[in-house]
Amino acid sequence: MDRSWSAAASPLALAAAACSLVVGALAPAQGARAEPAAGTVELEAVDVQGPAGGGQDQAGGQSGAFVQTETSAATKTDTPLIETPQAVTVITQKQLEERNVQTLSQALDYTAGVQNNFGYDPRFDSFSIRGVDVTTTGLFRDGLRLAGSSFSLFKTEPYALQNVTVLKGPASVLYGATPLGGLVDMTSKRPTLTPFREVEFNLGGYQRYQGNFDLGGPIDPAGVFSYRLTGVFRDAGSQFVGLPDDRQIIAPAITYKPDEATTFTFLSEYGNILTTANTSYWQTAPGQLTKLYSGDPNFGTLAQTQFRIGYEFEHKFDETFTFRQNVAYYHVVTDGKYVDIADVDPATQIASRVTGRVVDHLGTLSADNQLHVKFATGPVSHQVLLGFDYSNTLLNEKVGYGDAPDLFIGSIPPAYGGQFIPSPVYSSYTEQFQQDIGVYAQDQARFGPFVLTLSGRNDWVLTKSQDFVGQTDQTQKDQAATGRVGLTYVSPIGLAPYVSYSTAFTPTAGFTAEGEAFKPIHGDQKEVGVKYQPDAFKGIITASLFDIHEYNVLSTDPNNDLFQIQTGEIGSRGFELEAVMNPLPGLDVTLAYTLLHLRIIDGDAGTVGNVPSGIPSQTFSTYGDYTLQPGSFAPGLGAGFGMRYLGKSYGDDQNSFVNQPVTLFDAAVHYDFGQLDRRLEGLRFQVNATNLFNTRYSISQSGFGYWGQSRMVIGSLRYRW
Repeated sequence: MDRSWSAAASPLALAAAACSLVVGALAPAQGARAEPAAGTVELEAVDVQGPAGGGQDQAGGQSGAFVQTETSAATKTDTPLIETPQAVTVITQKQLEERNVQTLSQALDYTAGVQNNFGYDPRFDSFSIRGVDVTTTGLFRDGLRLAGSSFSLFKTEPYALQNVTVLKGPASVLYGATPLGGLVDMTSKRPTLTPFREVEFNLGGYQRYQGNFDLGGPIDPAGVFSYRLTGVFRDAGSQFVGLPDDRQIIAPAITYKPDEATTFTFLSEYGNILTTANTSYWQTAPGQLTKLYSGDPNFGTLAQTQFRIGYEFEHKFDETFTFRQNVAYYHVVTDGKYVDIADVDPATQIASRVTGRVVDHLGTLSADNQLHVKFATGPVSHQVLLGFDYSNTLLNEKVGYGDAPDLFIGSIPPAYGGQFIPSPVYSSYTEQFQQDIGVYAQDQARFGPFVLTLSGRNDWVLTKSQDFVGQTDQTQKDQAATGRVGLTYVSPIGLAPYVSYSTAFTPTAGFTAEGEAFKPIHGDQKEVGVKYQPDAFKGIITASLFDIHEYNVLSTDPNNDLFQIQTGEIGSRGFELEAVMNPLPGLDVTLAYTLLHLRIIDGDAGTVGNVPSGIPSQTFSTYGDYTLQPGSFAPGLGAGFGMRYLGKSYGDDQNSFVNQPVTLFDAAVHYDFGQLDRRLEGLRFQVNATNLFNTRYSISQSGFGYWGQSRMVIGSLRYRW
C-alpha cells in the first residue's frame, strides 16, 4: 500500500437584571483586588492560588497573571516554556475569568491546534488536538489520568480550576497511554497561606442561575495547615427543549506543610450533573440539518454522579534529591436515556422513534512516583527524573435499545414530553478492566544556551474484557517502549528554536458496538518550531510545524453515535502560531492560528485518501481585553472582544458533504467598583456574550449533525474580601 500523502435570551434584559443586582448589592466593603503588574504579587490581592507557603501555582505561574511562562506539565519539572521542546499552551485562571468560561471546551476555544469535535454539547468536553481526538484518553487532572469511555467522562468545572495546560504532540513518554495529538492537564485550586473569600452569582440565558464560592487560607496561626473550599450550584435550561444543564460541585482541599522541605496536599471533589443525553437533530439528507430535535424530555436526561479523592506529597531531601508521589481515585456513575428519530413520513408528518439507555460505572486509580535529581557533570547541568506509575480502570456498562411512540411533527413546536416512553431492556452487559504499569526516565541536560531533553519509557498493559450476555472473555496484553528527544537553543534575545521527535502508545478502554475490545493506538511525531519571550513585555509566542502518523485510530461509529470504531491509519501535518501577551498595563491579548492537513491513509472502503470528518483545515482566533487604568476617565471599566474562525470541514469520512466555514464573535464588559468608591473594593460586575451575533451554524461528524451554540449572555456579580 502507498502510505505517502501530500502536504438566547435578550442581552438587554439580562444586562438590566444584572445591573439591578449591582444596585441592590452596593454596601460598604473592604479588601481590594487591584490590577497587578506582570510578574508581581500584589499585597492587597486575594486571588492567590499557590500552594501553601508560595506565590506560585503548581505549574509555576504567578497567581492572577494572564501570561504564564513556566509549567511542570510538559516535563514534570518546573521548566520555562521557552526551554520545552514542544508547543505548550497554559490557560491561566485570569484568562478563564475574563471570558467567564463555563466548560472545558470553551476554555480551549482560543488555543491553537485545538478543534471542537461537535457543536453545542453540554454532555461532554469533546475536542481534538492536531486533528487527533483526545476526549477519552487525553484528559488529566493534577497530572493523573481521567480515563473515559464513549458515554462516561469526568465532567470538568472550570471554576474549580487553577489553570489548564495543553501539551501538543505525544506525551506518552511521561504520562503513559495518551493520544498522539497531545493531552490536557487541569490543575485544581489548592490551599494558600493568604486568607481570602469569594462569592459570585451568575444570571444567564436559558434560565441559568448559578452561585459560586471559593474560600481559603491558613487553619492554624503557624500556617502548618491551610485549606481551600470551592463550590458551584447551577440550575439552568439548555438549547434542547425541556432539558436541563444543572450542576452541583463541591471541592475541599487541605495542605499540611510541617516545614519547608515537606508538603502534603489532600484534594477531593464531588459532583452531581443533570443534562441532556441527545444533542442531535434530524437530517433530511446528509448535511441537510433541520430544526427538528431528535430527543424528548420524557426520556432524554443524562444523570451523572462523580467523585475524586487523592493527594500530592513532596519531600525535598536536599538541593539534589526531591521525591514526589501523586495518588488519585475517581469514580463516575452515568445513566443516559435518549430518544432518536429513526424516520419521518412527510405525508403524515409522523416521526418514528427509537430509544436507548446506557448505564456506566467507571472507576480509575492512578499513582505516580517521581525522583527528581539535580547535578552537574563538568559544564553540563542535569535535571534527571526517574518515575514509576500505575493505573487501573474498571468500566461496567449496560446498554439497551427499544422503540418510542411516534411523534407528530406538524405542530410548532412538536409535542415533546407528551407521551410516556418506556425504558428499553438491556441487551448488552460488558465489563472491562485495564491495568497500566510504566517506568520512565528523563534527562534535561543544559550546556550553555543548549537544552537537550532525552526521555524514555516502557509500559506493560493488561486488558480483560467480559461480555456477560454473550458469555465470552478476552484477555489482551500489550507492551511498548516510547521515547522523546528534543533540542532547544535559547538565544540571549529571547528567541528559542527547537526540534523534537516523539512516539506514543495508547491502549484504550471501551468496546465497539459489537462488543469487541479496542486495540492500542500508536504512532510518532516530528516537530520543529521557535518560541519567543520578549523582554519589553510579558508574553510568549510560539510557531511550530509538525508531522504525525497515527495507527488504530478511534472514530465515531457511523451506525451508532454512542460507540466508536477503529479506522486504521491517519496522517496529520500542520502549522500553528500562537501568542499570549500582556503588552500594556491592563491589556491582555491572545492570538491563535492553525493550518491542518489531515488524511486517512488506511481505513474503511471509500475513505482512503479522504479527510477525517468534523475537523476544520484552518482555524483562527483572537481575543483582547482592556481595563482602563488609574488616571483615565473611567478607571476600572473594561471590555473584551474575541473572534473565532472555523474553516471548512467534511461531514463524514466519505467526504460526501461539507461543513461550511463560520466566524463567531464573543464579547465582555466589566467594572471594578473599588475604583468608584474604596468602600466597594472587591465588588466586580461582568457581562459575557458567547456567539454575540447569534450566528446559526452546524457541524456534522461521521454523518451525524449538530447545531452550534447559539448566543449565550451571562451577567455575573462577584465579591472578594
